Amino acid sequence: MLERSFLIEQVIEAWQKLQANTPLVQCITNQVASNYAANVLLACGASPAMIDNPFEAQSFTHISSALSINLGTPTEQQMQAMQISAQTAQQYQKPWVLDPVGYSSVLKWRSDMVDVLLQYHPTVIRGNASEISTLAGNQSSSKGVDSTLSSDAVYAQAQNLLQHCDCVAISGASDYILSDEIRQVIKINGGSALQPKVTATGCALGALIAAYCSVTSPMLACVTAHVHFAIAGQLAAERAPLIGQFSVAFMDELFSLNAEKIVQYADIELLG
Repeated sequence: MLERSFLIEQVIEAWQKLQANTPLVQCITNQVASNYAANVLLACGASPAMIDNPFEAQSFTHISSALSINLGTPTEQQMQAMQISAQTAQQYQKPWVLDPVGYSSVLKWRSDMVDVLLQYHPTVIRGNASEISTLAGNQSSSKGVDSTLSSDAVYAQAQNLLQHCDCVAISGASDYILSDEIRQVIKINGGSALQPKVTATGCALGALIAAYCSVTSPMLACVTAHVHFAIAGQLAAERAPLIGQFSVAFMDELFSLNAEKIVQYADIELLG
């Protein structure tokens, strides 16, 4: 059984490794999130590359430290690149994250591609509660690409997704991490209600998980990325309660995270 104090030590170590290694993260993401996700990766210590065309996908995935695939606003070329990059990542044992944005019967074209991508065994599947619930085979509704479910109502349903990946990360008011490494479910509290009001925060979180996957285990990568976001969201909201101010402050807090803040503010629970 994991101990919370040991887990926090591991989170600090993963954060330090990210700063030291500056991993190159290939992002095939949506047009809404592309600029924001790139800036989040830079603020957190990684190096983003938004290579999302099929003509360069194989060669670039081969040299990347990690891959993030996000189905937010897919184009035909992106769809081709996603499949090529996911296959290449599996072939060369590169960690990669699948964010099945909008997965539902309503958005069938992208959802069918998610089903195809699962055969390449993503390292992590990351999504909101509605996406994860539907992907796990449950009937769920969503409001566009936004969740209509709470994360605490879904994490038990997500267990069977571990047959397709090493780790499942469910974001919400509290975040839940399921992993084949441990029997416990990890719950991460904190953050701010303002985070969902900033476009692409969830998409950027998927890219950050990919970055952390290049320097540590999938479980610790998910935990560390979520803790990084939760602390930044909490501290940003304390000094910038308006949405425009918060967006800037959140980026600043992502950049200024340190070991002392992790020890002081990380709110992690281990569920049996």
